[in-house]
Amino acid sequence: MLEPWMNRYHGLSAGFTGRDGGVGEAPYHTLNCAFHVGDRPEDVIANRERVASELGFTLADWTCGEQVHSANIAVIGEHQRGAGSLDRESGIQDTDGLLTDVPGVMLTSFYADCVPLFFYDPVHQAVGLAHAGWKGTVAGIAGSMVERMLETFGSRSEDIVAAIGPSIGTCCYEVDEKVMAHVHDLEKHFLGNEQYSPSDWYIAKDGGKSMLNLKEMNRHIMIKAGILPTHIECTSWCTSCRNDLFFSYRKDGGTTGRMASWIGLKER
Repeated sequence: MLEPWMNRYHGLSAGFTGRDGGVGEAPYHTLNCAFHVGDRPEDVIANRERVASELGFTLADWTCGEQVHSANIAVIGEHQRGAGSLDRESGIQDTDGLLTDVPGVMLTSFYADCVPLFFYDPVHQAVGLAHAGWKGTVAGIAGSMVERMLETFGSRSEDIVAAIGPSIGTCCYEVDEKVMAHVHDLEKHFLGNEQYSPSDWYIAKDGGKSMLNLKEMNRHIMIKAGILPTHIECTSWCTSCRNDLFFSYRKDGGTTGRMASWIGLKER
């Protein structure tokens, strides 16, 4: 999905891991990259080292937040490089969005159905990464990331390129009325927009249930924030359907590993 970025933008590294190729044992087999799921810390560190090395970074560059399904965003400076790389406690607390313009920092976050969002400003050489479950999505973390890039780096929304990575799809993501109440609150801000249709976001079912499309919701939020539709890449991968390739919280019954997404600018 992000190969065109790698070919077009020299020095940029961005992507998403699968579940295979690591050292972990069931139920975290094998490339679990998150500490909080109950896996052995030494296996998590070994997996992180393996991923970072493969990408041309070190574990000392690996920088992450302690995710809480919020819309909180942190701007990472040189002094925070490596935060959260060896344990949860040193991570950037209560944070689901990360931004930096520091070369050598590898921003990372963790997933097992939620949506990874990637941002890159090639003009000001700034990158961002956001973790968007349904709570972060309806809180508008995608739009907040764009706003913060404009404020912090002087970015222009029309220059930013973005990508939406593998997550649970409409095919598998059933939610109840409580979740849909928040979705409808967000929906009010898009009514009347010719690019918006409710069928893009959800499929209503009997009993107040709906099948939710988090990818498309985040795409619309990005567009509303000023990112050009042609500047947004979006994968069709569903983490639940392709449980052979990805960890899925729902498909695996709640006990499973986490994939890592990453983005960073390599030091010249």
